Amino acid sequence: MNILHDPLFVDRGNEECSDLEKIEIELLLDGIYRYYGFDYRNYNLSSIRRRLWHRIKIEQLTTVTELLNKVLHDPKVMEKLLADFSINVTEMFRDPSFFKAFRQKIVPYLKMLPSIRIWHAGCSSGEEAYSMAILLYEEGLLHKTRIYATDMNDNIINIAKKGRIPIQRMKAYTSNYVAAGGIREFSEYYTADLQDVILNEDIIKHITFAQHNLVSDSSFNEFHVVICRNVMIYFDRGLQERVHQLIYESLALNGFLGIGSRESLTYTKIEHLYKAVDKTEKLYQKTIQHIEKCNKA
Repeated sequence: MNILHDPLFVDRGNEECSDLEKIEIELLLDGIYRYYGFDYRNYNLSSIRRRLWHRIKIEQLTTVTELLNKVLHDPKVMEKLLADFSINVTEMFRDPSFFKAFRQKIVPYLKMLPSIRIWHAGCSSGEEAYSMAILLYEEGLLHKTRIYATDMNDNIINIAKKGRIPIQRMKAYTSNYVAAGGIREFSEYYTADLQDVILNEDIIKHITFAQHNLVSDSSFNEFHVVICRNVMIYFDRGLQERVHQLIYESLALNGFLGIGSRESLTYTKIEHLYKAVDKTEKLYQKTIQHIEKCNKA
């Protein structure tokens, strides 16, 4: 049984967090950072808390402090907790209207470039990065594109590299593809066995999958497009600002940013550094005007 559907499981992440429990959580997250190097100290408290209590119940513990003790003395429990913290919700052509807007409004700019570098940050198991590769193939751009797809979870990256997708998902993914403006038969991009579909090598070879932590790692290239969708909703305001700054510094002049439907640049420190290409689909362009002002200052 899934523990989250166990009637005996009390999801304390939905209860009010006491001052004592906040201290326990802070100590646990600080301990993880100091001993293992993973920094979750600025993640959204309620999201982290739900996942902690999920793990506490599975390990048959009663407090966050007991979990801290077990995590520090048993690396296998730490691996399980890392998996709990990792948010792996994705699908091919997720939010089809986003990909349709990208095709219509961003692709014409990309066609003017001699080469294209795209970063999918927080790529999970890779479905959205593969979707982008298919879209660019149909627009005649994939041959000059390198897509970098990163996630903090090494295990999910290893899954993404295989280019295999459970076959039962393909009906929904085909509908997404059509709604996103696909112009061919979606089945042309994969072969199937009894359990999975395997994406064509012509699609896979243009994507580099790698481990990267948005919280602690620095920029590793200059990109024409950065896609970071539905990742920062799990961060507190301070961490969101840090990650936005990292992304801004990673974008080339006039480069494009795509964020998730539940995310916003409004009220961030970098809001004025972008202009909206499509407000509804959360597509933005880094403005050159700000750079010119800085150079004159």
